[in-house]
Amino acid sequence: MTLTVANMWFDPICPWAWITSRWLLEVEQVRDVQVRFHVMSLSMLNAGRTGLPEWYQKFLSRGWGPVRLAIAAEQKHGNDILRDLYTALGTRIHHGKAPVDRDLYVEVLTELGLATELADAAETADHDPALLASHHAGMDPVGDEVGTPVIHTPGPDGRSIAFFGPVVTPTPRGEAAGKLWDGVLLVSGTDGFFELKRTRTRSPSFE
Repeated sequence: MTLTVANMWFDPICPWAWITSRWLLEVEQVRDVQVRFHVMSLSMLNAGRTGLPEWYQKFLSRGWGPVRLAIAAEQKHGNDILRDLYTALGTRIHHGKAPVDRDLYVEVLTELGLATELADAAETADHDPALLASHHAGMDPVGDEVGTPVIHTPGPDGRSIAFFGPVVTPTPRGEAAGKLWDGVLLVSGTDGFFELKRTRTRSPSFE
């Protein structure tokens, strides 16, 4: 059995990326797909942009800590740590509505059996070159007009494809998750296909 690798770039504070990540874990159960997680940064993506709403500027200001923690953990423990780290962070941030602060980082690191000193990385730019490299690896193939989630995977013909989305709520489960995966691959793998979109009429639901 040959597994299809789906590489997803996430920012831990993005609720839409969180739902997409949970959908991908569902896809793993019903399709021959293996998900690998990577870090991008909405704060980095929007650095220097003007005219952003005040609420979004505040949102971005608290986004540096989680991505710096995530990239530091990956640098120290390898890419596989991001799956559990993202789950631990996302569960607390999106379901538990936990404040994004050092207490959160220490709690997550403790749960995963990692040194709590890694929490220091959230407050420094020491790992920003690695963060920038990971960010660009994910975002450059899709352009700077989108955010997260971003997925890279082989298309139906085997060629690598990269796309933003899907943006969906609540998380599709079981075979519904698999059918969405099949459809996403079909449209994103179509030569010359760029966009399919409609106005969001629901807030993120973490069911």
